Amino acid sequence: MRIMAIDYGDARTGIAISDLTGTLVGQTTVIHQWNREKTAEKIRELIIQNGVEELVLGFPKNMDGTEGARASLYREFAELLQTQTGITPVLWDERRTTIDAHRILSQSNYHGKKRKNTVDAVAAALILEGYLAYRNR
Repeated sequence: MRIMAIDYGDARTGIAISDLTGTLVGQTTVIHQWNREKTAEKIRELIIQNGVEELVLGFPKNMDGTEGARASLYREFAELLQTQTGITPVLWDERRTTIDAHRILSQSNYHGKKRKNTVDAVAAALILEGYLAYRNR
């Protein structure tokens, strides 16, 4: 079963899709889109193309575990995804994923535009890795 992790953002949304066994990150991409309905439609297309059966949506939490300022926006996006895809997304704590993605890319010598175009996919991969590790325990 393939699982998709989503690092939702205003301008770019990172996507990571597991391998067929649901144990490893298999592929990543970035959706460049400001419109949330169009973003949800592109996600739906990727779900169909890749046979995805489960969704994990990165969910913003503060470092103390409380919901972040953008939590309601992400809940609304999760509802839109459920309507568009028929799959209820799991809301997954995304604390530090973007920070860790920037660190990983910096250590790999990705800078400037190259990093900007990759960081969201790396963050989605980190969300997926965390979820897969939790799920496979």
